[in-house]
Amino acid sequence: MTDRAPGVERSPFDEGAVAVAPAKPWRTIVWDDPVNLMSYVSYVFRAYFGFSTERAEELMMRVHSLGRAVVAEGSREAMELHVEAMHGYGLWATVEEDDGV
Repeated sequence: MTDRAPGVERSPFDEGAVAVAPAKPWRTIVWDDPVNLMSYVSYVFRAYFGFSTERAEELMMRVHSLGRAVVAEGSREAMELHVEAMHGYGLWATVEEDDGV
C-alpha cells in the first residue's frame, strides 16, 4: 500500500520531496466571425503561429465550418498572450481550460 495520492510521484532526486501533478493545460480558441476573410484567418495562423499552409487551412476550415478551432495549448499565461495577439490581428479569440474532453 502506498501513502501517495493518485497522480503524485516521489522525486527520484530527493526522497523527501514530492512532485506535484502538472496543472491542466489551457487552450486558445479562435472563433468564427462575419468580418474576416478565410484567406486572412489562414494568413494569421501561418504568420503568427508558424503553421504550414496545410495546417493553417485545416484550422481555418474548422473555424469556418464548426465556428471555432483550438489553435494552441499550454500554460494560461502563454494562451492569454496568444489571445492578445489574435485580437491584435482582428480575430475573435478566447482562453479556456482544457477539461480533458
